[in-house]
Amino acid sequence: MSDPCSFSSVSHFLTRHLNLALHVDFSRHVIKGVLALTMEALQDRLHALTLDCRDLQVFSVKANGQAARFTTGPKHTFKGAPLEITLPFDLSRGQHVIVEVTYETSPTATALQWLSPEQTAGKEKPYLFSQCQAHHCRSMVPCQDTPSVKHTYYAQVSVPKDLVAVMSAVRDGQEVDPQDNERIIYKFRQPVPMPSYLIAIVVGALESREIGPRSRVWSEKEFVDKAAFEFSETEAMLQAAEALAGPYVWGPYDILVLPPSFPYGGMENPCLTFATPTLLAGDKSLSNVIAHEISHSWTGNLVTNKTWEHFWLNEGHTVYLERMIGRSMEGEPFRQFKAAGGWKELQDSVNTFGANNPLTNLVPSLQDVDPDDAFSSVPYEKGFALLYHLEELLGGPEVFMGFVKSYIQMFAYGSATTDEWKNYLFTYFKDKVDVLNQVDWHAWMFTPGMPPVKPQYDTTLADACIALSQRWIKAAEQDLSGFKASDMKPLSSHQVIEFLSLLLQEAALPLTHVKKMQEVYDLNASKNAEIRFRWLRLCVRSRWEEAVPMAMKMATDQGRMKFTRPLFREVFTFDKYRDEAVRMFQSHRGAMHPVTAGLVAKDLKIQASSSLSS
Repeated sequence: MSDPCSFSSVSHFLTRHLNLALHVDFSRHVIKGVLALTMEALQDRLHALTLDCRDLQVFSVKANGQAARFTTGPKHTFKGAPLEITLPFDLSRGQHVIVEVTYETSPTATALQWLSPEQTAGKEKPYLFSQCQAHHCRSMVPCQDTPSVKHTYYAQVSVPKDLVAVMSAVRDGQEVDPQDNERIIYKFRQPVPMPSYLIAIVVGALESREIGPRSRVWSEKEFVDKAAFEFSETEAMLQAAEALAGPYVWGPYDILVLPPSFPYGGMENPCLTFATPTLLAGDKSLSNVIAHEISHSWTGNLVTNKTWEHFWLNEGHTVYLERMIGRSMEGEPFRQFKAAGGWKELQDSVNTFGANNPLTNLVPSLQDVDPDDAFSSVPYEKGFALLYHLEELLGGPEVFMGFVKSYIQMFAYGSATTDEWKNYLFTYFKDKVDVLNQVDWHAWMFTPGMPPVKPQYDTTLADACIALSQRWIKAAEQDLSGFKASDMKPLSSHQVIEFLSLLLQEAALPLTHVKKMQEVYDLNASKNAEIRFRWLRLCVRSRWEEAVPMAMKMATDQGRMKFTRPLFREVFTFDKYRDEAVRMFQSHRGAMHPVTAGLVAKDLKIQASSSLSS
């Protein structure tokens, strides 16, 4: 079982522990590191090993304190390069060796974004954050950068004394840096084995507030109270998740709200979930992202996909668990409503990629495919749809959740493939093998496009959204006077999002209709990012020119790819403003996260030559 996204030799050696001493240099935008890897030999007479690295400058390598020879192989477009190390001695199966690497990251490391003070909320101090998923850890730490390998870690991080460092680990004290009394060393320990992509670091002018018995929220002071309000239900969600999936094993569950350029909604870094500030809607309506990241503490972090081709094991199960948390907190109609909305997101992704694109397979081949290019809602929503379909076949949510909990216990602290998951499913439901054999597994797993079966979700909460969207779709010009501000009153934020999603699935509305919609509903005033994003797409699609600057502003004021990429694509397909989209991108590119910038450039068909360095 080799990982197509990694060079490292996992059949020869496994990393058991990683000890990091990092020195964060804001003036040069580099991290200087001394890394000690505790590695176990899996075969006899071993004296060579390969690690993943990307744009790292390696100064020296030692094995058990003795100098070791090393070379860096040729650079691959997205995999980085193999770091080949020759040990000065042979190892036998079962023996451990401590490999020490002294190195420095590149200013363009893809895992890191260095923000100038102007790019932060406080405008006074610089900021650094990492995002290693899927294959970017190797640009920050030379390692076996594959989710099939899990290890504990210990870290000490030296930063300027007016800044604070936090990591995806338990905080373990701090001290003045003995080398420089203008700096502080923060210490961290992660006693639970985890894959490299979950190593995470943030350095900035951070403050924290307690939000529960095991939770704090961290951010710049400008956001911290808003975030403490928004995420006040964290402990209730953790308890709901534990009731479903078993004990939470990671100790603290903190949330860190990042600056706006963070490319994802959330990232499930252990002990410290990363969250986009676009969740701060002021009404707790977007906290399902936190339910999702909490769920990853079991599916993803405790049980991990063995390679990125099996990413649906992480995401499909996490969406399933997230919606089960929603069910226990809000009721079954809410889960049904969210599931139906997810089906639309899946339809959207399939439309964007094309129904014959193999990247819409539940289990795609990633041979020579950059995992960042494959990222979409497919593993989330096609994965969820399969699990929901199985739930219906096998006896309902309680019965199927019993399987999910048992699967988590079976593979806890390890990694799994789709075959291993499926074999366990057949073992667990050994009395229902005839039912399982009726599933068209090949169509679900290895066929592009929409799933072979569309579940019939209950529409109770969606009916009001469907009715209102149909009124707008069918309205002739003379009917527009019948729409009133009160149409929106009975709808929750979730339902307004759904109403706009339904309109986005249809042909563009006439311009008169969206202008009227603004007049009666004033959607321009919405502070909810999910509502605003869909509303602005709808306006641009109806060729409302006044919406173009608002769409471009939203696409560049924040960098969450879920919003930024479709907004750029929408303006790009408005012929009159195509060049404007490209110009806006070029002028904001320097402030964007490297992954976001690279993907928007592809969306706008901009040649990669200028992005080779990024």
